[in-house]
Amino acid sequence: MALYKDFIDKPFFIIGPCVMENQELLYTVAEKVADIKSRYPVTVVFKSSFDKANRTSIKAYRGPGIERGMEMLNKVKEQFELDVTTDIHEPFQAKIAAEVVDILQIPAFLCRQTDLLVAAAQTNKIVNIKKAQFLSGQDMFYPAQKVKEAGNDQVILTERGNSFGYNNLVVDFRNILDMKEFGYPVCMDCTHSVQRPGGAGGKTGGDRKFVPNMAHAAKAFGANGYFIETHPDPDHALSDGPNMLYLSDLEELIKSLIA
Repeated sequence: MALYKDFIDKPFFIIGPCVMENQELLYTVAEKVADIKSRYPVTVVFKSSFDKANRTSIKAYRGPGIERGMEMLNKVKEQFELDVTTDIHEPFQAKIAAEVVDILQIPAFLCRQTDLLVAAAQTNKIVNIKKAQFLSGQDMFYPAQKVKEAGNDQVILTERGNSFGYNNLVVDFRNILDMKEFGYPVCMDCTHSVQRPGGAGGKTGGDRKFVPNMAHAAKAFGANGYFIETHPDPDHALSDGPNMLYLSDLEELIKSLIA
């Protein structure tokens, strides 16, 4: 509960590379994340995915899998003394991931999956539910209620945009205020919200130049936290490169958000 209270009491950041490409990448990003944690009055959590189960193409890189992924994430947790999170896609993964992570993330496309939400809730870990691209902020009462009625009231709700025609997203920042009315901390996914899903010829495109604007707009609407995927060389990342922030630009954005 102590970590969950931090999400309410001060700004928080969930930061990391989209997918676990290799251990070296995780260490590179985690070193920067740990440095930020040590120098700024914010709560910081390291994030990376062991499996990108919703890639556009079957040929796309997905990740190392849950067993190897948890080993890699645990090394980050121990070496850099960071809280960590990852996303799960199937109910059986909740218990396995909970042995390492401090937060279980529910992907946007899966936020209505009752069995997944209940399995995550029953681990007694914090559950971060991403709002689906087809739901309103008000609709997110029900996924949160599933977690609560499964015996866990440690919920974070994350805004990440809504489908806007084909291959595009738009953010209605009123969703942040609507979700805050439920009494849970609300996070803004500053990087996935600038995606162009499936819009880059068999993969997802995006435009990272809008990431700082998304973050500052969310701050104006009262967001408690910010989800930011980052990479030292996003143009050559194995997943979501177009909308990931350059690692070298991360600290400047965080400084501007807590100024």
